[in-house]
Amino acid sequence: MSKNWQILAKIEDNFIEQFPQYDRLTLQLLKNRGLAEKGEIEEFLNADYEINSHDPFLFKDMRAAVELIIAKIKAGEKITVYGDYDADGVTSTALMLETLKTLKAEVDVYIPNRVSEGYGLNNEAIKEIYDLGTKLLITVDNGIRGKAEVAYAKSLGLTVIVTDHHLAPAEERDLPDCLVIDPIVAGENYPFKYLSGVGTAFKFATALIRSSSLSAEDKIKLEERNLDLVAIGTVADCVKLLGENRVLVKKGLEILNKTKRLGILALIKAAKINNGKLLDSWNIGFQLAPRLNAAGRMDHANTAFELIVTKDKAEAEQLARDLSVKNSDRQRETESIVGQIEATLAAGLEDKIIVAVSPSVYEAGEQWNEGIIGLAAGRLMEKYYLPVIVITGNDSEMKGSGRSIPEFNLMSGVEQIHDSLARYGGHAAACGFSIMGKKNLEQFIVELKVLANQALSGLDLRREILVDAEIDFSEVDDQLIKIIDRFAPFGEENARPKFLSRNLTVVDMINLGSDGRHLKLRVKNGQAGVKSALGFGQSDKWPDLRIGDKIDLVFYPEINEFNGKREVQLKIVDLVIA
Repeated sequence: MSKNWQILAKIEDNFIEQFPQYDRLTLQLLKNRGLAEKGEIEEFLNADYEINSHDPFLFKDMRAAVELIIAKIKAGEKITVYGDYDADGVTSTALMLETLKTLKAEVDVYIPNRVSEGYGLNNEAIKEIYDLGTKLLITVDNGIRGKAEVAYAKSLGLTVIVTDHHLAPAEERDLPDCLVIDPIVAGENYPFKYLSGVGTAFKFATALIRSSSLSAEDKIKLEERNLDLVAIGTVADCVKLLGENRVLVKKGLEILNKTKRLGILALIKAAKINNGKLLDSWNIGFQLAPRLNAAGRMDHANTAFELIVTKDKAEAEQLARDLSVKNSDRQRETESIVGQIEATLAAGLEDKIIVAVSPSVYEAGEQWNEGIIGLAAGRLMEKYYLPVIVITGNDSEMKGSGRSIPEFNLMSGVEQIHDSLARYGGHAAACGFSIMGKKNLEQFIVELKVLANQALSGLDLRREILVDAEIDFSEVDDQLIKIIDRFAPFGEENARPKFLSRNLTVVDMINLGSDGRHLKLRVKNGQAGVKSALGFGQSDKWPDLRIGDKIDLVFYPEINEFNGKREVQLKIVDLVIA
């Protein structure tokens, strides 16, 4: 499918005049990220943890929460950390557990099963936790919509603290009746609103550490030790990587690259990551996080949690291998589901939304893994650039997961027809839900297709590629790499900068990889010299491309080091034969 290139507007001269200390391209990249004020520009370019990290006691309930935990620790009362099964939830749980243990708390953890329990607090788990002697329940990465469950916990005699980063209910009366640490609750004083679950847990842990009787040196060490987990969970959860999140991840990557956690070291080794080079946010997002997430998707997240906290090298190596196997299984199952769905699309797409249902719903066929249907939906959405819903289950109870494009607010659509659903939740780009009975399922599908067809009819549905700047090919050099490096680590809303160069000549092209799926070009323009351009998985994307053709190329540059040779190479984002 053709792409829609959107070259971001050039900065104006008066913006350049305001900041003569920066070069034009740096200012262009800053403006592209919505950074135009002196303070936010300095924070972004410096991203100093000591200077740009906010005081955790700015949370309105933080002081009371810290005092409550200190009292529980002194009384010797048991505390349980209630986590979540994704990488953000698992790192949050491990971070809180380790901090409380260091502060001499009697502490346990509970992570729900993705399939049998689902997301968030549930009464059966709360009762089990209570029966095991817990007096204080602390949630991490969940709980803000658990008003009824918190009320049940309190009826048993439990005290509850909720730490979360998800959107709170619109009405204050629908909030859980307990102390709450969540940056986006209405009336919250904390200045940065985009923390991840582990970022929020880190702020809580930091407040506890700073209130403890540890020496000043030990406080700093313990606080910084947690930041590797903050980097992993924050990148994994795809939250906005600007402001304090970028500060935390940048410092966290420094800690991660010196980590002594046996489990993380074993996972890096098992995944064959980087061959001794420093890890960056890409390694977290595409290599570490998928393996941690695979535990909860394919079995139980306890495997990922145990990997993070283990002190046994042999156990760490075994758990890391197990997660790598689970991740491979996850990839194969996702491919299988996507392949089955695509086979049904062979006759063409009649609607502006793809809705796929596992064979098990209508006949005694395969029941797709609930833990990965969201991944399958995401893959299909990326390929076809349409909203996608994938549903699995049996003929009486079904669960679905959806992913959407910016042109269709999926959650808004689901809310309009939610009468068919037993439970639902999500946001504009993704949702999850459950349905009881095939009659409700059929009604839901019909109504959702009507909504999508109405909303998307007549629109030019092409994925936009945002290009930071059009540059002359002669500018693609080491100096450009140095400018780009100032913007790392990259992530949501701070993507690796993309550039456009026009009228390049293809002087060579070959396919790489055992199956020839990757494309390598050699391109030049005038006196700028020849550079390599790599397109991973793109060998069949431009079948008419030939040596000698002129192309316009969207790319991002990086340094390739091989056999002692260092050169700038390009990663192909898209191209047009001129």
